[in-house]
Amino acid sequence: MRQRQAEIARRTAGRSLVELTGEAQGLVSESGIETGLLTAFVRHTSASLVINENADPDVQRDLLAFFERIVPDGDALFIHTAEGPDDMPAHVKTALTSTSLSIPVVGGRLALGTWQGLYLFEHRRQPHIRKILLHVIGE
Repeated sequence: MRQRQAEIARRTAGRSLVELTGEAQGLVSESGIETGLLTAFVRHTSASLVINENADPDVQRDLLAFFERIVPDGDALFIHTAEGPDDMPAHVKTALTSTSLSIPVVGGRLALGTWQGLYLFEHRRQPHIRKILLHVIGE
């Protein structure tokens, strides 16, 4: 059994989806692991990880619009506004998605479907530098 780990830092442009598929596949390729599991973990409470379509950019736009609708900035429901009106909504969006994802490795490649990509989902309006831990284990 072998394993390899790396932390990547990605700058976001504010609320957006940032594809990480290339970095994740790069770690798998460098590791030489043919069969195993990649785990991705984002080390923040106002950003998350999702697997979604990577072919049509309208999907990303629609996801952002949907999350804006269900958890709007400045909602009077929230009392935690220490960092502004998008603070608590960002935490809720993270809770609705995931901070950790696992992707099988088959034949030395991430076993993603044809149109799937791994994304960092930035929930804050301001740009941030987000740290993502990637860990692959297998044979």
